[in-house]
Amino acid sequence: MTEGLNIFEEDFWAITDALNRLLQGTNARTILLIDKAGQLITSVGDTARLDTSSFATLSAADFAATSQLASLIGESKFSTLFHQGERENLYVCLIADRVILAVIFDQRTTLGLVRVKAKNTAAELERIFSDIFSKLQKETVAKHIDTSFTKAAEDELDRLFGP
Repeated sequence: MTEGLNIFEEDFWAITDALNRLLQGTNARTILLIDKAGQLITSVGDTARLDTSSFATLSAADFAATSQLASLIGESKFSTLFHQGERENLYVCLIADRVILAVIFDQRTTLGLVRVKAKNTAAELERIFSDIFSKLQKETVAKHIDTSFTKAAEDELDRLFGP
């Protein structure tokens, strides 16, 4: 069990490193990684002024609503969103069709730089998440095999030594 946890811990640090490089490379204020259900996975940067739980929930809802808008105009999906404010901006993209990357930035950087760097980071994160999903699938199969084997062994022992 500890070995499995170490594997996922390595993935977590790889994700955090990628987000920190994006934060530094874009001079963004905050970066959040959110699942499509609206749960915060992790964040880097300044989150002191941000209710991250509400932000995560609303970001997921925003992405879901925008996906519906895309279908209404004949698009299969919108993979990125951009919201421009007076002082702060939000760039959001979907990774591996499961995870939302949200970058909050201000006038210290540009949308173009955020887009390019976020695209590169998204590709890196997609590889990491693909590995995680693969590990989870293998773990699930292994548990099923273990459970099936245990059940078959118990049944066989009951048959051999039963009444």
